[in-house]
Amino acid sequence: MSTTTFSKSLSPKWNFLLLLILLFQLVNSHNESGEWSCDSSNSESTLVAEFSPGLITLDGHPDDWQHIDGFEFPLLPALDPHLDDAYKPGKMTLKALHDGKDVFFLLQVDGDYAYLKGNSNKCPSVALMFQIGQNATYHNMGGCKETPETCTSKNCRGYEVDLMHFSIGTAIPGRLYGGNLLDIGTGADRFGHLVDVYSWNPHCRYIDGHGPSGSNNTAVNDWRGAWWHSSLNDHSGFVDEDSPYASDGQKGTYYFEFSRPLRTMDRFQQDAQFKIGDTSKFSAAFWYPEDGNPWHGSGHYTVSCDWLPLDFISGGSALTTTGASQNSSWDAAAAFSLLLSLVAFCVSVFVGYRVSMQKGAIFRPIDDHLSTEM
Repeated sequence: MSTTTFSKSLSPKWNFLLLLILLFQLVNSHNESGEWSCDSSNSESTLVAEFSPGLITLDGHPDDWQHIDGFEFPLLPALDPHLDDAYKPGKMTLKALHDGKDVFFLLQVDGDYAYLKGNSNKCPSVALMFQIGQNATYHNMGGCKETPETCTSKNCRGYEVDLMHFSIGTAIPGRLYGGNLLDIGTGADRFGHLVDVYSWNPHCRYIDGHGPSGSNNTAVNDWRGAWWHSSLNDHSGFVDEDSPYASDGQKGTYYFEFSRPLRTMDRFQQDAQFKIGDTSKFSAAFWYPEDGNPWHGSGHYTVSCDWLPLDFISGGSALTTTGASQNSSWDAAAAFSLLLSLVAFCVSVFVGYRVSMQKGAIFRPIDDHLSTEM
């Protein structure tokens, strides 16, 4: 899986031209050499998004995820997915949850700190890909057989995939990026390059709101996200002037945190739609400037060479166990209260019976008693 990197520009016109250039470069770089094969065992793994409301603050920090179970996946080269060539520094840990309205993701990858402001290809980058159309394959990002000259939403119907790509070259660690008030009607993000994209195949890939027939200006970048590295000193917050924020080469772990609504306002088959209780198909990718060399579009690693299932657990299912334990606690308390009530009732009956069996006491007025003694 490869997605598009979008460069910051000074005007919408130049921004769109740079977007086209970068799309062309990434398309050219996504040509496979030889026959593609897959020997990954991760395709049987399942990521679970449990119902956990009010838990996550979207800031790139992993602290609030410590009680959420994660799933580790070896990172395999996308175009030659063999374990012998896996990403050497370590595996990617994926975590997910939802709060009934939004879904949250945490991607965790070991890697020496690398950051060069303004050059996303010399900084780590991540992407998520989701199946939209029922015929969309993981391989070839949808798998539509049409060419860039012939692909349309009509002849590639059913092969749509949804992509989120975060290139951190202009993103400040700990700050929020994605949808904003300036990039209206499009899936772009001119500030942090956390973009919302869709595709039918690697050569027919577009930012939301754009396509082969032009722009519809009705799209929304529904994603929000932030990044962090464990070597960074946590303080009141970084600003742009603090770049590069830490020294290159420091050992540590990268954290990428994202969220988006379960359902979006998309009307053009450009966003995946999630439903609580259902299973969606997804994958994740990671780019890294190994040995200080800039990464290229298809030179990335993925968590699997096929779709992975993503289960959205309902709140009712999540509360079943808790509810059962609470009910058992209440049952025990109710039984104990009933026992105490029965004991109290029996004691009351016994005391009443004993009193009724005793002879009545002789009544003697106090005044008569006092006058007799005097």
